[in-house]
Amino acid sequence: MGTYILKRLLLIIPTLFFILLINFVVIQIAPGGPVEQAIQQAEAFQGIGTTSGGETATSSIKYQGAKGLSEEMVAKIEAQYGFDKPLLERFWLMLKGYLTLDFGTSYFKDKAVTQLLWEKLPVSLSLGLWSTLLIYLVSIPLGIKKARQHGMLFDKSTSILLAIGYAIPAFAFAILLIVFFAGGSYFQWFPLQGLVSENFAELSVLGKIVDYFWHMALPLFAMVIGSFASLTYLTKYSFMDELNKQYVLAARSKGLTESRVLYGHVFRNAMLIVIAGLPEALIGIFFVGNLFIEIIFNLDGLGLLGFEAIVQRDYPVIFGTLFIFTLMGLILRLISDVMYQIIDPRINFDSQGAK
Repeated sequence: MGTYILKRLLLIIPTLFFILLINFVVIQIAPGGPVEQAIQQAEAFQGIGTTSGGETATSSIKYQGAKGLSEEMVAKIEAQYGFDKPLLERFWLMLKGYLTLDFGTSYFKDKAVTQLLWEKLPVSLSLGLWSTLLIYLVSIPLGIKKARQHGMLFDKSTSILLAIGYAIPAFAFAILLIVFFAGGSYFQWFPLQGLVSENFAELSVLGKIVDYFWHMALPLFAMVIGSFASLTYLTKYSFMDELNKQYVLAARSKGLTESRVLYGHVFRNAMLIVIAGLPEALIGIFFVGNLFIEIIFNLDGLGLLGFEAIVQRDYPVIFGTLFIFTLMGLILRLISDVMYQIIDPRINFDSQGAK
């Protein structure tokens, strides 16, 4: 197992490099970058289509919005954002910074990207960890019970709920919850936005805990309802597959109770496929589900930060969040493989020559 882990850790380096390279090239050629946005702001500030000397910039300038600015001013704007350097030099400087976890400075927030990520991380972690825990606490017991009562009334009735949860995305549930329970047309039981109240610092310890979960109730409920269906079905059919195998029949023939058969023999084997899908589930919950939920409920986390950076073409923030998301995804997949072997010692990645 040690050899396999070492190989996977070494593969993280080229994987991150090529992902950053591809995204760097794509983003550099995308229109509407920070330089063009700064040019538009400068023109709006001047309020005229000519330079201070009465002469417009030449048509050789590569920015469509730069016709009303002098070439000197455009050059200053390029230097301000580091676009006066060649592409290869910018990419090399970025890589050198990443080796020391220096992701640069945000173009629009005037803060170090590392500081921004550190400030937003607690919100995303809080939302992601609680929602993941609740999704697994609901999905696994429900999937096991559906497997044991396959085709019966409980299985058929809960399938309707699962179909609704599978068909409607989390952000749609979030909007419905806001309309009905957060100051919409009906009830005002929960806050509309934010993670804590304005007077949070003045509350007691118990008051802070209550206030925190009061704000988290609707976002967590939306994420659980919108994400638990697929994991429930995965658990159900994994257990159904194991329950039909010969070793289960042999265990029952020995007189073991159904609970002993289920949790002493079936559970460990059936949970392998669930654990194998854990990294993808976590990535989806943290980086896809969180994005929409943070926007809808105005939760200032990594998802909202990344979305704003894409809209503003804030390249340092885009690359920083991309780097963190990719690194966490690779590490989560490695952890999944390690857990896979811990649960089933028969699996040996080293002997299989896994890469």
